[in-house]
Amino acid sequence: MSKSSSREFDVIVVGAGVIGAVMACLLLRQGSGRSLRVALIADRFMQLAPADADWDLRVFALSRASERVLKLAGIWDAIPPMRAHPFERMRVWDAEGSAWGAGSLSFDCADIGEPNLGYIVDGPVLQWQAQQRAHALGAVLIEAPLRTITQGPDAVRAVLEDGRELQGTLIVGADGTESKTRRLLGIETAGHAYHQDALVTHVRTAAAHADTAWQRFLPTGPLAFLPLSDGRCSIVWSTERAEATRLRALDEESFGAALTAASGGVLGACTPAAPRAAFTLKLQHALAYARPRAVLLGDAAHVVHPLAGQGLNLGLLDCAALAQVLEDCGGPRDFGDLKVLRRYERWRRSENLLAGAGLDALERLFSRTESSIVTARRFGLGAVERFGAVKRRLARQALGLSGDLPAIIRGGP
Repeated sequence: MSKSSSREFDVIVVGAGVIGAVMACLLLRQGSGRSLRVALIADRFMQLAPADADWDLRVFALSRASERVLKLAGIWDAIPPMRAHPFERMRVWDAEGSAWGAGSLSFDCADIGEPNLGYIVDGPVLQWQAQQRAHALGAVLIEAPLRTITQGPDAVRAVLEDGRELQGTLIVGADGTESKTRRLLGIETAGHAYHQDALVTHVRTAAAHADTAWQRFLPTGPLAFLPLSDGRCSIVWSTERAEATRLRALDEESFGAALTAASGGVLGACTPAAPRAAFTLKLQHALAYARPRAVLLGDAAHVVHPLAGQGLNLGLLDCAALAQVLEDCGGPRDFGDLKVLRRYERWRRSENLLAGAGLDALERLFSRTESSIVTARRFGLGAVERFGAVKRRLARQALGLSGDLPAIIRGGP
């Protein structure tokens, strides 16, 4: 396509991260016999990492619901097994208690009849496979930043920075937290910054991780150990910004000692096994998900605290819900109808607001240090641990198997 030419599509997806690429795949897989024309736009597409590359620092904890979405999109089976490690158990405990004593909570896949509680997946590997699958299904991959969006009564026009023009019936903004699509549509956001950065790295531990996700709630933020296929753990340590800066600057021995102490030695001594990086945390939600001929997905629509690893899972539920709404409408000519898009907005915005508020409340609760709050917190965790029905319900919720789910996750058509 020449830089001066114009192309017509049914759907223009802006952003080729996991969410954008998966959305393109679902549209092309669920066309009900229609040959949809889908463009996938990105500032830059992924390059294939060498086969012997280490696990990336960016990993995702994927739920059963997300696994089903990725299977339907034709992506799941393409992920190398060594880059998608199942975890069977999860153990959560309060800073004032121990991992096995009062104030702790454990989950086991055997208790709910599931083969595992989810997977830890290498982020760039997943993104690359999603982009490749979208291309194989027929998406037109276009590498150029978005410049402008113009919404008309019958079509939406996107102009790229290199001058190319694309026209479609719907534009999907899946371009992340700082979404340019959202800004061009004039959609405001609400929320607040947390007092924390999330420090990420990989470590080796003296004791085996036992295919268990470990999380300790500290007053400064949660510390998570996520099991990797090679025996290491991926660390997500949410802590006060100044402390995160200090921790990143420590030598390896000092950092390992600090991490061992912060974890209460639950897996023995920790030895750094990768570089360290950090990213700023915030709660953010778009005040609208839909405009005429335009809609938002994933981080472009909502950003939550990573303490439960739900960010990408919520975005993949967005993809499944939008795919269902578009599948149920009258055809591509109706994709941009605001009445159609409002159905998706009502469905997913309410679910995402609840999730964001719940995670925000948990972060606030576990950062409190008053003795009465600590006592109540430990009592609450202990009570949930004793009641199997409550634990099973929480486990299924974490797996994405409860709530108002799209049909493809419930097992329907």
